[in-house]
Amino acid sequence: MYIFLTILIVIAAILLTLLVLVQNSKGGGLAAGFASGNQVMGAPRTADFLEKATWTLIAIIVALSIAAIGFNAGRQAAPEEESAVVVDEAPAQQPAAEFPVEQPAE
Repeated sequence: MYIFLTILIVIAAILLTLLVLVQNSKGGGLAAGFASGNQVMGAPRTADFLEKATWTLIAIIVALSIAAIGFNAGRQAAPEEESAVVVDEAPAQQPAAEFPVEQPAE
């Protein structure tokens, strides 16, 4: 479940990045020189939708992050029996027995 929530957080973060890049900057910045002051064919409420979608995605990322922390804490508090690593000591290596090497007959 933790991995599933992490994947959802990454997808939401990518969507949030795309939404922020689509929005017009309000302070001017670099985009002010290229933007026209008059939108002829633009939708009047597009900026409101993008802003609401941005805040919604931020809330989703926060909620998913809190849920992921809860699942991760539950996973770390698992009984020690499951997470215990048993290490067997390897027996000392014995030297290989020396076998006579047969020479090929000529």
